[in-house]
Amino acid sequence: MPLLLLKELPRYECLLEAARQFPDLDPSAAEAFLHLLRTGDEAFRVVESNLAGHHLTQGRFGVLMALWGSCHEAHDQAAPLSPAELAERTGVTRATITGLVDTLERDGLVTRTPDPDDRRMLAVGLTARGEKLLQKVLPSHFRQLAQLMEPLSEAERKTLVRLLTKVLHRAAEIAPDVSLAAEPVHRPFAATR
Repeated sequence: MPLLLLKELPRYECLLEAARQFPDLDPSAAEAFLHLLRTGDEAFRVVESNLAGHHLTQGRFGVLMALWGSCHEAHDQAAPLSPAELAERTGVTRATITGLVDTLERDGLVTRTPDPDDRRMLAVGLTARGEKLLQKVLPSHFRQLAQLMEPLSEAERKTLVRLLTKVLHRAAEIAPDVSLAAEPVHRPFAATR
C-alpha cells in the first residue's frame, strides 16, 4: 500500500498559499517530504512487481534475504537464525515473522529446527530450494535497483545516501523507535519493507 495517497503532488505555489493559512507549514520542507514519499512508493512498486513475478512478497523476500545475508557472517554458509533475530533484522514483529516463516516453510523455502544450544528455541534456515530461488531472483532484483538509480551519478548517489541518513536520524529524534535508535548494522543486502 502506498504511503502517499495523492495521485498528483501539489504545486509549490499551492504550498506557499497554504503557508499563509498555516504558519507552521514550511513549503520547501513539505515539497521535499512529498517527493520523498512519492519516490519511495514508486521504487517500492517497481521492486514489488518484480518479486510478484517470482511469487514473493516484500516480507517473504526480506526474510529470505536476512537468512541469505547471514551467510556473510558465517563465512559463506547461511547460518540459521531465531525468529526473534529475523524479526530484528527485518524490522517486523515476531507475530509477523511467524506468519512469514509459516508460508516460506509451507513452500519449502525455509526449515525450522530445534536450536542445538537450546531445544526450547527454534532456528530458521534456508533450504536448497530457498537458495535456488534467491539465485534466480537476485540478478533481476539487482538489475532493477541499478536501473532505478541509473539517472544519478556515483557522487549524487553518495549525496543522496548522506541526505537520507540525515532525515532518518531526525525521524528517530522526533519519534524514537527502538529498532531505529541503535546505530544501523551494515548488512549488505538487507531488505526493509
